[in-house]
Amino acid sequence: MVNRSIILIIRLYAAIVAVWMVMKPIFMAVNHSIYSHTGVADWFRVIKAGFAMDCSMAAYLTVFPCLLMIVGQWVARHKIISAILKIYLAVISFLIAATFLFDTMLYTYWGFKLDTTPLFYFSSSPKLAFASVTGWQFVGGAISLVVLTTLIILWLFYATGKVPFNNKPEKKQQVVSSICLVVMTLFLFVPMRGGFTVATMNLSSAYFTDDTKLNHAAVNPMFSLMYSIAHADNVNDQFRFFDDKQADALFNELNYPVKPDSTVVIEATLKNNRPDIYLIILESFSSHLFSSLGGEKIATGLDSIANNNSLLFDNFYASSFRTDRGIPAILSGYPGQPTTSVMKSVTRAASLPSIASMLNEAGYSSHYYYGGDPNFTNMKAYLASTGYKTIVGDTDFPISQRLSKWGAPDAALFDKVNAELKTYNADKPQFITIQTSSSHEPFDVARSPRSADEPKQVTAFAYTDSCVTSFINRLHSTENWDNSLIVLVPDHYGAYPIGLDNLKAERQIPLIITGGALNTSGRNHSIGSQTDIAATIAGLLCLDSSQFKFSHNLLDPKSPRYAFYSSKGQIGMTTPNGEIIYDLEADRPIYHQGDSTLIYKSKSYLQILYRDLGSR
Repeated sequence: MVNRSIILIIRLYAAIVAVWMVMKPIFMAVNHSIYSHTGVADWFRVIKAGFAMDCSMAAYLTVFPCLLMIVGQWVARHKIISAILKIYLAVISFLIAATFLFDTMLYTYWGFKLDTTPLFYFSSSPKLAFASVTGWQFVGGAISLVVLTTLIILWLFYATGKVPFNNKPEKKQQVVSSICLVVMTLFLFVPMRGGFTVATMNLSSAYFTDDTKLNHAAVNPMFSLMYSIAHADNVNDQFRFFDDKQADALFNELNYPVKPDSTVVIEATLKNNRPDIYLIILESFSSHLFSSLGGEKIATGLDSIANNNSLLFDNFYASSFRTDRGIPAILSGYPGQPTTSVMKSVTRAASLPSIASMLNEAGYSSHYYYGGDPNFTNMKAYLASTGYKTIVGDTDFPISQRLSKWGAPDAALFDKVNAELKTYNADKPQFITIQTSSSHEPFDVARSPRSADEPKQVTAFAYTDSCVTSFINRLHSTENWDNSLIVLVPDHYGAYPIGLDNLKAERQIPLIITGGALNTSGRNHSIGSQTDIAATIAGLLCLDSSQFKFSHNLLDPKSPRYAFYSSKGQIGMTTPNGEIIYDLEADRPIYHQGDSTLIYKSKSYLQILYRDLGSR
């Protein structure tokens, strides 16, 4: 009797581990475009590297059956116990299948393992969370989920067989069986924590190579999700590399005290100090769309504008990898975080400084235009709390214009802005932010491809480029052109080309400042990131930028010159003296060139950022 119960638990545990092991080469095969450089030998290396984490996750999933077996020693209703076990096995089969499928499908787009990010998107707007998914993908995913869940259920049912209870057990047998099962339950905590060493199981436990993609394949997706949930709000204890005094000293080395001479900057760049400001946020654009920046001829209209009577910053970087991280970087000068999003907490997001609040105090009226749902990722709460008086979203457009999954397309968006510009008080300067959406996957736009083999995303980028260019050209034809300052920047790193595996190359984006109010033009090679836009606008208008702790004026020659950027599990920093890309989960540099102190400075920057976030 004892042996049969123990065998059931062992068989179940081994069966779950086997499922996770088999899923690793399947994950790599489905994402074959990413893993085309690997072979069968790499599959076995990945399975071996992730084995301990798979054992850890299997231990978590086996605890309940162990406890159920203990209870079953002392109750007479064994059929109920058996039914509960089967229901439990069906539930975990579904969860295993769901986490694997979500992880596999999202990895193509995001390039990181499953975490709480999809949960955040789904909770704020379920409709938009699935907006990037085509109908066939949804149907295919649903069918795959049903098939995979069924296969896992059948496998676990086969592994466990009939629940081995004796209808008339002896007292001694009950006690011995219970003791053995308790010991077995306690023993499960060994693989849970990753062994007997000081270090407990964490994501870096599966890292075994310099190839980040292979490391990701080794990571168990359910463990990754659980780990993310457990550490989501614990920002105060994350990334404590140094004591506070040492972290501050390293941070100050990057951000030495400066006193910008804003008057000099103004005379060099603007015709007046209170122009109307148009901040246009370009969905998923990157430098790779601009031929003058070494990319392809895709955003031809904006490329022409950038190189004619405009300021083009060609050494500029996206702070993070998704819109909910990029928007605060642009509008609040607040860097994106690798493990969380400040927008997840409405209270924290509301405490951030912002360009809108700064300009409102300077006499501006602030408006935000977006063709999609502004409630997605708590964005509307953030915008309202940081100074925008008018927030236009999808429900402000007629149903006939909400043609895409993300709401109104960019053409309708700019038409609405043009129409409402006439209603604004001409005696009051306006700050108008326009966020595009048509160049977001699934890239469905009302434009024909320029060639039969043109990728959908290229067509979508060309469409948004034409919409923005048309808006700027129309503004150029009005009397207000000489009083207009236009700032164009992508919301995060680009969706094209696919397959970039270098964090720096991914993050390179253009910053374009144009408009009739601009009194200078040319290329600016200063290193900067989205977080620097706030201080740069403040400098242009002779306003105090001290509230933007992580922002620097790109037009002040005395300001620090560097860019910090992050993604899930990685941070990067580029300075005039070197650059580094650091893998936080493996706790080692992926790439390091030049300045040997960057490994410490980049980590201190991240520590200061999370300390600041925890204090809000």
